[in-house]
Amino acid sequence: MQPTARTTPTTLTRRRVALTALALTVSGTLAACGGSATAKLAPDPEVGSTATAQAASAAPALERSKPTGMKIDAAGVDAKKMVDLTVDPSSGELGVPDADTDADSPGWWTEGVTPGETGVSVLVAHFDTRHGPALMKDVKKIQLGDTIEVPREDGKTAKFKIREIEDVNKRDFPTDKVYGPTPRPELRLLTCGGPLKDGHRTNNVILYADLRP
Repeated sequence: MQPTARTTPTTLTRRRVALTALALTVSGTLAACGGSATAKLAPDPEVGSTATAQAASAAPALERSKPTGMKIDAAGVDAKKMVDLTVDPSSGELGVPDADTDADSPGWWTEGVTPGETGVSVLVAHFDTRHGPALMKDVKKIQLGDTIEVPREDGKTAKFKIREIEDVNKRDFPTDKVYGPTPRPELRLLTCGGPLKDGHRTNNVILYADLRP
């Protein structure tokens, strides 16, 4: 599903179906971030929300090529693997990396564009799990202007500059803002945030980023 400025009725219908499913469950799915009473957890992120002006222009879009990892120097992230994520047709939930085997690996929503293509590419990574701190445990160290690098199967690396960080209660998850169409190559990185409540994080932290040259 590749958002474009011009859409056919069929494309628009598929997009609405996907958005509806995600609106119901994305934040709930990410509630898998959380800990047990015995695991040593990362401190509550307390990231907060902040933004810069929308970039006036974007780097030229890349051709489709699957992501193979993710690097964020500001948070000490250097993952060498990317997990494919899909929406469960029975529940409508967007999957997350397996908390037991891939707590330190990001995942990519395969129904969206690949990182660097025109449109929105969506990545998901755990802040913590029942085993303790996970890949995005230092998300609060990330600031506006920092870079998210995503290596791809074609040997290229899509580099994105962060222009907005949003820390939002899962009940108020901004589905249209995160998954809506855009004529530019953009990235969304989703993780969990906020305090623990009933064993789960209350918030989602969303990083909005633009492809840079």
